[in-house]
Amino acid sequence: MHPPIYQDNPKYAPQGYPMNISTRQPYPPCISSATATATRWSTGLCHCCDDPANCLVTCTCPCVTFGQIAEVVNKGSISCAASGAVYGLLLGFTGLSCLYSCFYRSRLRGQYDLEEAPCVDCLVHFFCEPCALCQEYRELRNRGFDMGIGWQANMDRQSRGITVAPPVVGGGMSR
Repeated sequence: MHPPIYQDNPKYAPQGYPMNISTRQPYPPCISSATATATRWSTGLCHCCDDPANCLVTCTCPCVTFGQIAEVVNKGSISCAASGAVYGLLLGFTGLSCLYSCFYRSRLRGQYDLEEAPCVDCLVHFFCEPCALCQEYRELRNRGFDMGIGWQANMDRQSRGITVAPPVVGGGMSR
């Protein structure tokens, strides 16, 4: 063991009151319950071609896809046309419609306890707006919503016991 530095040089001698510093943390590390229990998205962000028709619509007129998503996320309180029009106006006049749509992604994640992946919602929408809208559309479709008929018609179907089954994913190669 080496002698203390101040033994030979009084310049480095400790001054003041001795401090008892514990290296043990007083609290366990914080693990967010949101990330610990969050479920994965049913499809990846860049799997836009899983639904080529929606991909084409989203790339040519994203206000349509956004309106459909917003109507379902808002549970019918705002129509597809109204949400799509607001999105279109923001896109046309400011080019920052992503700031509006990222809040719907956050809301969708909250409703279905989805992970915030691959990064923060607003960054996903800022850098990958079409991909984010396609992913949200596919997520709702995979959860049984028919995105073309709106919220009310989906609720009518559910009350009558008619549901849209999620698509079956093939399990590898077959002959």
